Amino acid sequence: MEKSPQNLFLASGVKDGEGFWLVGVKNCDEKILEDKNLLDCHRKELIGKESAKDILFAINLNINNLFNELRNKDYLIKRPSIGISFDIPLHLLESIFDFWLDTYKNKEAWETCVGLLKIRKRISLTTLINSESLKGNSKKWAMKVETLHTYVPNSFKIEKLNDPMWK
Repeated sequence: MEKSPQNLFLASGVKDGEGFWLVGVKNCDEKILEDKNLLDCHRKELIGKESAKDILFAINLNINNLFNELRNKDYLIKRPSIGISFDIPLHLLESIFDFWLDTYKNKEAWETCVGLLKIRKRISLTTLINSESLKGNSKKWAMKVETLHTYVPNSFKIEKLNDPMWK
């Protein structure tokens, strides 16, 4: 099963006039840009099926964590009908893609980083790093995983209006 080659890719596209980024997996015999909605392929890596599935999981969890963090901080990020918003810069998505692809090559680092990513879903790793709860390699990896969550958009925050005291 692992030997079945897959292309893990990061591409940009447009559907109904709306731009998006897409991280996905296609069989190696399929051309990524055959999809009429995709315009350009920014990253493409030929890897085994199970590896592609694992790495795609980590990338998607990282991106979801990032979106949740931005939403909790009241940043307005558009959600396209497909893929990831162009509000997230390409260089950040490339960093996330490259980090998880490279980390997968080291089993111990991979397991540590995925565990930290799951923790990051609930709390900031900065708290753990500063509290000295993490030691050695775990602390080093936590700092790298946390860096992938530090993006602050140029877009304005959603201004929350208070309801009037009377109606």
